[in-house]
Amino acid sequence: MHTFVPVIVAYLLGSISFSFLYGKWFKGIDIRKHGSGNAGATNTLRVIGVGPAIAVLLLDAAKGVAAVWIGKWLGAGADVSYIPALAGLAAIAGHNWPIFFGFRGGKGIATTIGAAATLCFLPTLFAGIAAIVVIAATRYVSLGSLVLAALLPVLAWWMNVEASVFWTTVVIGVFAFVRHRTNIVKLVKGKESKIGQKSGAAPGGKERAG
Repeated sequence: MHTFVPVIVAYLLGSISFSFLYGKWFKGIDIRKHGSGNAGATNTLRVIGVGPAIAVLLLDAAKGVAAVWIGKWLGAGADVSYIPALAGLAAIAGHNWPIFFGFRGGKGIATTIGAAATLCFLPTLFAGIAAIVVIAATRYVSLGSLVLAALLPVLAWWMNVEASVFWTTVVIGVFAFVRHRTNIVKLVKGKESKIGQKSGAAPGGKERAG
């Protein structure tokens, strides 16, 4: 119970899609039917604007922070170090595949940052700085996200974090690359949308970039 309860609670917390809810409550839209079709901060920026995107980014990151602390608090009696890490992963999985919204969510980067920073602050900080530099230089949010996901386990290993945290960063990287697989194809083909650039419409009226 000390393991399953915090993981389930963290998954349910992660499944709260602030991007979807903001679009529905304040704009009367399903954000997954606009822009890239992604329920996350980047698509919120593209479809709704800067202020809502910042709010979604912070709230999604807060889910990751809260999930790890839920793992610490509810898993305390088990004396098992990997429970907070599992809870962090569960929140990311919830954001990516939310049970409340037909398992169609975002790509989990903001929630990843929150969870990873709580588990291993310095590796996340340095990976995040590298990601920001890449985004600033290229204007590709997806490329910066992939750089963060790739660097995080490398830096975690180099900084000798505990094993449960290191393997969590590896799984986080896998999650990120799986969720960004279409972006990777677009990056290779030079068709990925940049910040401030409208993405090309896909068949059926949806845009499928970042």
